Amino acid sequence: MVMTAGDIEALIKAALPDARIVIRDLAGDGDHYAAEVVSETFRGKTRVEQHKIVYEALQGKMGGALHALALQTSAPD
Repeated sequence: MVMTAGDIEALIKAALPDARIVIRDLAGDGDHYAAEVVSETFRGKTRVEQHKIVYEALQGKMGGALHALALQTSAPD
């Protein structure tokens, strides 16, 4: 079962309510996405820590229902 951009956004938003999220379907197949996530939660955290927060928000769907997700994370300016 594939995930929609809306599914991905909803999971991230549930974990990071303040986040600004932009999801793009890279291949048009519902399996390869790019996500830009901006959240105050990321302030002071390394890129690896930021990505880990997003992957945890996806509740184990990475590698299963969601094959590939290119992440760009940052704290607000």
